Amino acid sequence: MGVDDGWRDFTAADAARWIAVPGASDDKYRRGVLGVRTGSDEYPGAAVLGVEGAARAGVGMIRYLGPSRARDAVLARRPEAVAQEGRVQAWLLGSGMDPARRSARLDGELREALASGLPAAVDAGVLDLAGEGTGPVVVTPHHRELVGLLAVHGVGATVEEVAANPGDWAVRAAEATGLVVLLKGAATHVAAPGGARLRVALATPWLATAGAGDVLGGILGALLATHHAELAADASVLAPLAATAAAVHGLAAREASRGGPIVALDVAEAVPRVIAGLVADRR
Repeated sequence: MGVDDGWRDFTAADAARWIAVPGASDDKYRRGVLGVRTGSDEYPGAAVLGVEGAARAGVGMIRYLGPSRARDAVLARRPEAVAQEGRVQAWLLGSGMDPARRSARLDGELREALASGLPAAVDAGVLDLAGEGTGPVVVTPHHRELVGLLAVHGVGATVEEVAANPGDWAVRAAEATGLVVLLKGAATHVAAPGGARLRVALATPWLATAGAGDVLGGILGALLATHHAELAADASVLAPLAATAAAVHGLAAREASRGGPIVALDVAEAVPRVIAGLVADRR
């Protein structure tokens, strides 16, 4: 892989530049507060994995605002999460949700989050609403989800076509939606409308495991929260932040795997070691 096809390979050194290291006077609010509306009664694990990924990636505080079954599972795993409404500086939305089963109340809560003007990472069951975001929005589909997202915007595609040329389809999706697109796959492609084309190929094939995408969403949400001030000043930093999330995710999978099989929580638990290594290399 190279740069002759219009894509720039995003490296660990690139990712290291986007890790926010807290200062001596920073408190949990300065480090960023991530609001999370993910999971469902059918898929509570998606909420647990996303919160775990965010907690391990250095965010100062997480507000989990999902359904009761998922909330109980989140608090059992991460008791430091706060399950009450309050100030947030970025959103993680949609993992573990089925758009066909959204209640009117949930639909309203999701639309309110998107209309807040805050940066948002949008996955799975909320991709159909992503265009309503008034702040910087990055969507994180896999191939099949991208086909559905394109259909919402009147663009026809098949899963086979996307798999054959994921970079091209990531760009088409970014242009069609006006959003930054992080297309998950063996290599992750991050495309911004009329802008960045970043390819991240740092993972192991063992990362193709259930729940891994939920962990990625949590890492990305944490990065949006820790960089909310930069995003408010310049939305173009959204693409490198998305690529950084993919890089940390891929490197954590390699760290956890060491050549063998892994599960999604293994990836999340390896994130602090990866971030420590990136920060040390930057110094």
